[in-house]
Amino acid sequence: MTGSPDSSQPDRSAGSAAAAGTLVLAGTPIGDVSDAPPRLAQELAGADVVAAEDTRRMKRLTQALGVQVGGRVVSYFEGNEAARTPELVEALAGGARVLLVTDAGMPSVSDPGYRLVAAAVERDIRVTAVPGPSAVLTALALSGLPVDRFCFEGFLPRKAGERLSRLKDVADERRTLVYFEAPHRLDDTLAAMVEAFGEDRRAAVCRELTKTYEEVKRGPLKELAEWAADGVRGEITVVVEGAPERSGDDLTPDELVRRVRVREEAGERRKEAIAAVAADAGLPKRDVFDAVVAAKNAARETP
Repeated sequence: MTGSPDSSQPDRSAGSAAAAGTLVLAGTPIGDVSDAPPRLAQELAGADVVAAEDTRRMKRLTQALGVQVGGRVVSYFEGNEAARTPELVEALAGGARVLLVTDAGMPSVSDPGYRLVAAAVERDIRVTAVPGPSAVLTALALSGLPVDRFCFEGFLPRKAGERLSRLKDVADERRTLVYFEAPHRLDDTLAAMVEAFGEDRRAAVCRELTKTYEEVKRGPLKELAEWAADGVRGEITVVVEGAPERSGDDLTPDELVRRVRVREEAGERRKEAIAAVAADAGLPKRDVFDAVVAAKNAARETP
């Protein structure tokens, strides 16, 4: 009778014959180092290559965990992702176990990783993960807002006009919205949210999650914007309540046309966009179609 594999060791048996290596995406603590999953230490010690967003921060993490990295350590950040990805893919194709860690949270979630994952999948290389802390889910859970359906929007554009445009595009989104933001831009972002979503829309600003000075500030967007005007420090996640349900009777033809246009700009065909807007509003498709045609005719008649 053969014994079962040692579950404490990384699994190197899986994968296709053509690609024996494994890419491991490892979640790292977003604040409290004791939140690191036990498997993270095992993977750091057993990986052939560790690709780190910041090798110095990764070194501090391994020291805190009491782990000696066994493999080669390389940097993998926004500035060198494109150049380094082929090198890592070749290592994976040659049978290496490559561990990807970012500064905090899960790789690929507004952090380096997507490019490498896509390249590995293209080569039929196995990709797995060591689940870890997530600022997105932690903020959602602490926000006090509905969490059954949500959208993660990442970082907003830095330019004011582009930021406001992006926010207006999701002003009617019914799901809870989650954003990352830099502390020095938080006041401008909250002010733009007031303009796009309305001053009474509920939100939560989550600051320094799991760290010593963790703070969750909840309230209407107007109150939060006033609070942030004096400056806020730390790593920020903003959670915003979804749009309230509106009946079709409350929607003007201009609003119906705007919603169709947003969907078309996102890549939907006009017929599909009209059907989706009608379904969301609880209106016959003909009503939305007529509004779109009327707007098109009006645009033609305008000198």
